[in-house]
Amino acid sequence: MKILFLGDVVGISGCSKLMNNLMNEIKSKKIDFVIVNGENAASQGVGLTKEICNDFFNCGVDVITTGNHVWDQKEIMEFIDKEHKLLRPKNLFEPAPGKGFNIYNTKNNIKIGVLNLMGNVFMKKSDDVFEVSEKFMKQHKLKEDYDLLIVDFHGEITSEKNAIGHFFDGKATLVVGTHTHIPTNDARILEGGTAYQTDAGMCGDYNSVIGMNTENSLNRFLKKNSTKHFPAIGDATLCGVIVDCNIENGLANNIESYIFGGQLKNT
Repeated sequence: MKILFLGDVVGISGCSKLMNNLMNEIKSKKIDFVIVNGENAASQGVGLTKEICNDFFNCGVDVITTGNHVWDQKEIMEFIDKEHKLLRPKNLFEPAPGKGFNIYNTKNNIKIGVLNLMGNVFMKKSDDVFEVSEKFMKQHKLKEDYDLLIVDFHGEITSEKNAIGHFFDGKATLVVGTHTHIPTNDARILEGGTAYQTDAGMCGDYNSVIGMNTENSLNRFLKKNSTKHFPAIGDATLCGVIVDCNIENGLANNIESYIFGGQLKNT
């Protein structure tokens, strides 16, 4: 079974690239299940809307994860309680709208657990992610509660992402980082059989500063006249990972970085 995980979708360019190409990519890559981090998908580059979520579902996305910008478009607070395919970080202070974990049944009756977590270092304050993860693993078991487990770790620093990867090694099918918008070249299978990549990268215009307009971003760094960050609108690249899953043991047979179109090239 193949799972495609795509990193943070940024603005109009990222949404357009995803919606115009995902169906064909699912067919050509023989993908069985698609997870997308959508927390930057709104036109402003932060948050997402009900309309965007439905557009993603209609083009082949099975689950949408989020992160620190989940509430930036206020309408999502009501929608997330009704839409079980949209997740927010589980370690946000609870009670909070929505869920941070859910189990999804595929058409082949395979149970896929998706867990959305957020880091604590240099991020919005949230519950201790390692304490929440430890509690989660005591309550949920691979091959008992679900056949596969995918973990989206939305975090700022590589060491915290590395640590979570090892913490879930042998207990999850895939642990993949999001949030920093740059794909890391470290896709691998950990010793316990869990697929891992520190950051999936973004689905957005890479002729930018992590998806935001270059000139405006430079002006902000140079303390010149600038406005609030806004997304670049050039041709986007889709970035993420494809994991070949072992249904028998719930671990990974293979992981490969996925890059499609736009400014980044595989060759």
